[in-house]
Amino acid sequence: MATQVDKTAVPFDKTALESVLNRRFFYAPAFEIYGGTAGLYDYGPPGSALQANIIAEWRKHFIVEEGMLELDTTIMTPAPVFETSGHVARFADWMVKDTKTGDVLRADHLVKNVLEARLAGDKEARGVAAQPVVEDDKKKKKKAAKSVAVKLADEVVKEYETVLAQLDNFSGPELGDLCRKFVIHNPDTDNEVSEPVQFNLMFKSSIGPTGAYPGYLRPETAQGHFLNFSRLLDFNNGRVPFASAQIGRSFRNEISPRAGLLRVREFTMAEIEHYVDPQDKSHARFADVRDTTMVLLDRDTQAGGSTETREMTIGAAVDAGVVANETLGYFMARIHTYLLKIGIDPQRLRFRQHMANEMAHYATDCWDAEIHNSTGWTECVGCADRAAYDLTVHSNKTGHPLVVRQALKEPIVEERDVPEWNKKVLGKTYKADAGKITEAVEKLDQAALGEVKKALEGGKATVTLPDGRQFELTPEVLTISRKTLKQSVREFTPNVIEPSFGLGRILYTLLEHSFWARPPTKEGERAERGVLSLPPLVAPTKVLIVPLSAKEEFDPLVAEVSAKFRKAGIFSRVDDSNASIGKRYARNDELGTPYGITLDFASVKNRTMTLRERDTMDQRIGPIDEVIATVTELVNGTIDWEGACKRLPAYDGVQAVE
Repeated sequence: MATQVDKTAVPFDKTALESVLNRRFFYAPAFEIYGGTAGLYDYGPPGSALQANIIAEWRKHFIVEEGMLELDTTIMTPAPVFETSGHVARFADWMVKDTKTGDVLRADHLVKNVLEARLAGDKEARGVAAQPVVEDDKKKKKKAAKSVAVKLADEVVKEYETVLAQLDNFSGPELGDLCRKFVIHNPDTDNEVSEPVQFNLMFKSSIGPTGAYPGYLRPETAQGHFLNFSRLLDFNNGRVPFASAQIGRSFRNEISPRAGLLRVREFTMAEIEHYVDPQDKSHARFADVRDTTMVLLDRDTQAGGSTETREMTIGAAVDAGVVANETLGYFMARIHTYLLKIGIDPQRLRFRQHMANEMAHYATDCWDAEIHNSTGWTECVGCADRAAYDLTVHSNKTGHPLVVRQALKEPIVEERDVPEWNKKVLGKTYKADAGKITEAVEKLDQAALGEVKKALEGGKATVTLPDGRQFELTPEVLTISRKTLKQSVREFTPNVIEPSFGLGRILYTLLEHSFWARPPTKEGERAERGVLSLPPLVAPTKVLIVPLSAKEEFDPLVAEVSAKFRKAGIFSRVDDSNASIGKRYARNDELGTPYGITLDFASVKNRTMTLRERDTMDQRIGPIDEVIATVTELVNGTIDWEGACKRLPAYDGVQAVE
């Protein structure tokens, strides 16, 4: 029977985690020797390996298992693309400035931090047990509130809680109203702040030496998918549904990045664009995920001033209309499964629905996978139904049809009003506006076209262009006739379901969820023996090989074991330093290495070796090849530690011989 371990014996300490991550170079501020730049980070060896493993599992879980089409599109993007998509006008956050120092703060974060700090102070004054707060956050919250332990009136507490539940739904002016109403100042200086103003988050640049061709660093990878839709559709033999997927760098000029990897200016995204028939958003594999139970926070609950969640199967949520359609629900369930697979704590994961003002202008429904960490709930994955917005606007701008043409099994025969033009008179009369007039009329639906027909029968009809100009048309230019039409091909613009992953945020929250400390085993021993319980699936190093001696007779065996792990596809490292075996294991526990192999003198003589499990520190022993086979199955997930314990006998510490 495997040993059980209590990972909560020592309270979570964010400072201790940050010390481990910095000391072991998971990641560090970029350009550090030049003083660093806020919001930019470099990943070291373990951080790079962890990210690569998270990405590898993402590719397997989504691209491979779902048969997606993978893309790699450019980062630098011409300005007209983002002007058309709406990013230039709308991709912005609200910021405020300290009226005396000029320091810039993101308005919604300021309101959130101050009100949460005051509520924490109220709980402290009332003697109510609050959520554990790490030392680092206590300092921030003390700054954010005028007085920490201050009892608030019950109605004020309720008002604060309601505001926090609805925070993502407030506009910029409304955030300014909240700052005045609740006397919210800059927590670092206690100075008043300015009215919120919008700040576009895109990095602007130029393409070419003259600077005349403006461009932007992409804030997301999505537009590269949409602009290649025709090629993707052709590659997929003209059929929908299908999905494209991309992993790549994106850039956002964050207002005040102060939360490590949770808010950065350059980051890696993984995005999926699933193209679906707007008349059929069912999913062929929805039955496979229907019974997945998820924690949901819907928009109506938030609008009512509450953050109370409810557990539902995704099947029940779709059936009840809480989630808009099967395809959106399918991907929410797949996101849920992926996050749990890589090690996210299921008790600290929820899906929150966007409220009306928060919803992107193009979306019909959107849910964020939020993961709880020491800073609160953080959006790590967005899953949106983008409708047909992107393909439509790019098609209208460029004139390139981004549509699906689907042969109908049974042709559709119908009578329709059809506009017919006297092009010679049209061109002579309206000159440069002729094409725009034609386009405006032909975009009218049957009801509007009927009104034009009726007006023409009276002698003239008025047509309004998108720019607001109006033109009068006569029967000499335009006639509208009733015709019987046979349609053999259906043409439509597909809708898009988009799961979008912030991999840096997922990586950081995974590190927090995985970190714990071993309690002291003897008097005077420090408790800060940190452990990262990363799943073998994503752990940077799977196996540590520890030779007990530096004698040359160990070299062939170390080389043999290393080679066999490489052949099995298991990444291992050798630690043959002079440190004690306990210290060697302890420092690799900090790196999240799940298994350790000890080669001692008995290994040389008997060809046996011991296997150590990171969390429990249990040790087993067996023949070299059997231990390697066991570790391979453990890493591949075909057995767990309980299964390994049944296969290999416990190590009693007496097998080693001089």
